Amino acid sequence: MKKNMGNTDRIIRLIVAAIFAGLYFTNTVTGTFGIVLLALAGVFILTSLVSFCPLYTLIGLNTCPANKN
Repeated sequence: MKKNMGNTDRIIRLIVAAIFAGLYFTNTVTGTFGIVLLALAGVFILTSLVSFCPLYTLIGLNTCPANKN
């Protein structure tokens, strides 16, 4: 897997994931919508840790400055 996410993108995803998880665990958002947000937070954390987003590959987006030609 080639990295396709830059540091700014990774940080934004981690912040959004923390907000989503916080909303779920403080019972601000509950039910199905809360579970969807929690799952999305997990995806954001995973993609941030590996610096790779499969969706970026599909649409041809690359925010990683080291891999730009």
